[in-house]
Amino acid sequence: MRRRGALPGITRALPLAPAVVLLLLFLAGPIAYCVLIAFTDLQLTGQAHSSFVGFANFRRAFGDPAFLNAVWLTLVFTVLSSIVGQNTLGLALAALMKRASRPVRTVAGAVVVTAWVLPEVVAGFLLYAFFRREGTLDAILGWLQLPRQNWLYTLPILAVSFANVWRGTAFSMLVYSAALDEIPAEISEAAEVDGAGGWRRLWHITLPMIRRSIGTNLMLNTLQTLSVFGLIWVMTRGGPGDRSQTLPLLMYEQAFQNSMIGYGTAVALLLLLVGALFSVGYLRLLRTEV
Repeated sequence: MRRRGALPGITRALPLAPAVVLLLLFLAGPIAYCVLIAFTDLQLTGQAHSSFVGFANFRRAFGDPAFLNAVWLTLVFTVLSSIVGQNTLGLALAALMKRASRPVRTVAGAVVVTAWVLPEVVAGFLLYAFFRREGTLDAILGWLQLPRQNWLYTLPILAVSFANVWRGTAFSMLVYSAALDEIPAEISEAAEVDGAGGWRRLWHITLPMIRRSIGTNLMLNTLQTLSVFGLIWVMTRGGPGDRSQTLPLLMYEQAFQNSMIGYGTAVALLLLLVGALFSVGYLRLLRTEV
């Protein structure tokens, strides 16, 4: 009887077998290999054999000023461009478009989504042309008789943060547009009849009712922002110096420019740990019922 009962369970699991095999080969396998490399002194060139070094790469990272600077800049970049920038601006655009006419929604949505669908390298070149010395922003400031400056030199981390906001806000806008459409109009109308103003309705009705959408959007945006490489590389290459060098750029520099694959992989695993910490916080937020 036990064998007969087990057969239907195995039969139902068979369609999942190809997906499980693919995940093991192309996801779990490479991650396990990266974990192994992080504990070795593997180099890209000039080395015949690698050796096991234990936690030496991780101890080196926490004692490296460049790594600590990259961690700080990664957090600044993530908070400014994702948690504050994309999240807040996306919610504001979704709320404004909900009240706008159909032609305005169509045009505004097309403009915002166009920035999102552009390849990262193309967006990087566009924003580089906007922020560089004698670029578009510099020309606008000169026309307004305001002081000019090289934004990519004086405020590089703010420039790349703004670029990421410009490129990624569309995703937050789409998420919040769908969430706002799910709020019953009767609730907002009843609150308005009771004398609640726009800010009170937003704080006490809208935000609590889309709380789970906010958590989901924050988690997805944060994880995507932590891994941004091409946009920053095209605009500043982590410079000037290391003033915009986030963890992905430090990882690339150590692994492929300095040929220290083991150390670069250790930095990548620490970046993965930072993303895991953010994910745990957001999952706890999603688990909380409104």
